[in-house]
Amino acid sequence: MSWQATVVTLFPEMFPGPLGQSLAGRALENGVWSCRTEDLREHGLGRHRAVDDTPFGGGAGMVIRPDVADAALAATQADANIPCVYLTPRGRPLTQADVRRYAEGPGVMLLCGRFEGVDERFLQARGVEQVSIGDYVLSGGETAALVLLDACVRLLPGVMGSEQSGVEESFSDGLLEYPHYTRPAVWDGHEVPEVLLSGNHAAIAQWRQAKAEETTRERRPDLWSAWLARKNENRTAAVGGAAQADLRGLRRIPT
Repeated sequence: MSWQATVVTLFPEMFPGPLGQSLAGRALENGVWSCRTEDLREHGLGRHRAVDDTPFGGGAGMVIRPDVADAALAATQADANIPCVYLTPRGRPLTQADVRRYAEGPGVMLLCGRFEGVDERFLQARGVEQVSIGDYVLSGGETAALVLLDACVRLLPGVMGSEQSGVEESFSDGLLEYPHYTRPAVWDGHEVPEVLLSGNHAAIAQWRQAKAEETTRERRPDLWSAWLARKNENRTAAVGGAAQADLRGLRRIPT
């Protein structure tokens, strides 16, 4: 069964959009994944199919009604095991670990907000995950949904030409990726680092690891701190495990 993407949106014509091109588009044509949309407007109320109303407590903007959102969600008849994700600046930051979790499952349902967002009661009652792709505000959740889908689809089996491509990327092990170089070896007076031309794979791996650490430390101190903390935890666990193994060995010595 293919990986299922279901998008609840006021603008179904935006999908698959750019995901109908390149690797994702080829995978879509080959049935590796599917993309279905559910038009939120179809579940609107009254003659004008209203999907929103004014916020309680006052304030600018409109809020998508919980009954309308719930009707749209029910109409998708999506698998209960598929997580429902609401794209919102109020959500927790989307991480590569999240993307990997979604990609390894049967699919994902994405709720694209508009206006001031979606009634909180619906989000809480239906256990909707709230996710943000960055600390900025978009006109709606559709663009963010395309970002999340692109990140997931490229991890599906057979989509990327080389499985190793996904292993050595930024965030795969908590670090940003090392820099890349290609021909010509000298361009505009700038040379490729000599180690990359050496053919010494051990030295190249060491250089790449050092560059990944350097780049992460300089550009993303938050990731660097988290990576150091995990490294220390793993080292402590390894030392503790070795000590326990020594103790077990001592107990076996006959007296």
